[in-house]
Amino acid sequence: MTNTYHAAHFDPTVDEIDVLKRLEMGELITQDGALREHLSGRLLEWGLISKNAGGEMAITPSGRQLIRRQDN
Repeated sequence: MTNTYHAAHFDPTVDEIDVLKRLEMGELITQDGALREHLSGRLLEWGLISKNAGGEMAITPSGRQLIRRQDN
C-alpha cells in the first residue's frame, strides 16, 4: 500500500484553477482529454474534481469553494 503525502495546505497552480473554472462552466473534460492536456492529478487527489464511470471529470463542491475563494 502506498501512502500519498499531502501538504497541510493546497495552493493550486494557474493551470489547475483554469481547469476548475472550465469544469464549473460546463466544459466536458474526459480522461483522454485530461491526459492530452497533462491535467494535474492533484485535483483528483485533493477531491476538487471527481471522475465518473465514463471517465468524464466533474468539479466537486470543494473545487467550487476553492475557485470562489480565488476570485475574492
